[in-house]
Amino acid sequence: MTVKARFAPSPTGFLHVGNARTAIITWLFTRSQNGHFLLRIDDTDLERSKPEYEQAILDGLTWLGMDWDSKANQKDRMARYEEVIEQLKTDGRLYACYETPEELGLKRKTQLSRGIPPTYDRAGLSLTADDIAKYEAEGRTPHWRFKMNHAPIEWNDLIRGPVAFKGEDLSDPVVLREDGTPLYHLCSVIDDIDFEITHVVRGEDHVSNTATHVQMFEAINGKAPDFAHLSLISDAEGGKLSKRLGSLSVKDIQNDDGLEAMSVVSLMSRLGTSDPIEAFTDIKSLIDSFDFSKFSRSTPKFDPDELVRLNAKILHDTPFDAVQDRLASMELSEIDESFWNAVRPNLEKLEDIKEWWEMTNDALTTIIEDEDKDFIAQAATLLPDAPWDETTWKTWVGKIKEGTDRKGKGLFMPLRKALTGMEHGPELANLLPLLGPEKTKKRLTV
Repeated sequence: MTVKARFAPSPTGFLHVGNARTAIITWLFTRSQNGHFLLRIDDTDLERSKPEYEQAILDGLTWLGMDWDSKANQKDRMARYEEVIEQLKTDGRLYACYETPEELGLKRKTQLSRGIPPTYDRAGLSLTADDIAKYEAEGRTPHWRFKMNHAPIEWNDLIRGPVAFKGEDLSDPVVLREDGTPLYHLCSVIDDIDFEITHVVRGEDHVSNTATHVQMFEAINGKAPDFAHLSLISDAEGGKLSKRLGSLSVKDIQNDDGLEAMSVVSLMSRLGTSDPIEAFTDIKSLIDSFDFSKFSRSTPKFDPDELVRLNAKILHDTPFDAVQDRLASMELSEIDESFWNAVRPNLEKLEDIKEWWEMTNDALTTIIEDEDKDFIAQAATLLPDAPWDETTWKTWVGKIKEGTDRKGKGLFMPLRKALTGMEHGPELANLLPLLGPEKTKKRLTV
């Protein structure tokens, strides 16, 4: 049997980190099984679905390195949904309900006040022809619900293990809006049957939805796939993700934060597993090591700072030929391999290289305080002879300590300000060989 899995985002906004995690895990699983990965765009909500959001989803997945074997849009399958819906109506599994949202809200409030689970009371099933005529005379149009069988629902979840529900404990879900457009639940099940999906990976907030879907599969004479419900991620302190973090999009990470795609893939593929979180530059290693048995039911913590740490490690291991074109697009085509190899151990993000390049190549205003002028002038006379390498700084500092009474911050800070015009920045041991003797002496000239 060929494994077929799908990632099914809605193009009503940008792809955020939570959905990206689901996409990455689904993709890694599918590729580990030499399976088929379907990208399904859930765009039945025609009002909120936007082409620009769909394109952003495609761009985000491509940036992350996630390719797909086939693609489908739900908006193109409305005729198929209508066909199944009519059959379910005939079979008595869909029934019309005429309550307004306000009336439903009042029912839920009453049930909760009495300590009763807020499930639909199935009033729609007892409507007479006169009741229906009265509602329609008022201008009401029905929404339609799927009638749950009062029977056990069980499956063996690939992450959660055995899961069991009682059909009578679940509310009959709405599957058709008042305007006749189908909702996610039924469309998703029809698609999973038609596209022969064998595995569905999604968040644990869908567990109860899955229980209703299992009965929908049965009602349409389809085979339910295997399910894997991922624990939802929390913030670094273990609390619910803030609106900012919860809506952090792949586009934000790519553009605003300037992070490498593999830093996101490295973190999201291991978050919530027994494997250590490491920086990967090659996605094949993650494919080869993937196993659902490694995923825990505990809540994993998402720390954006972890992305930066992984990003730095990835850049430190990235060869020059992998970034050469990107540097050129940043108008840094003059950077060569030797410069890259010298500075990459000090980069957190690729854009940090601009600071190094400006420090070593642009004219800058050095800072030499009056009380440091004699010290800087003396330090200039102690510069080692060329050629310079990574040991030059240590040699120079040794000579300065022998020839002056400076040490610690009193020695290092005046030199940093004179050489870089800043009180912080790249390691001077790495910066010095890039400056070279001529530029260094010029910057030390009082």
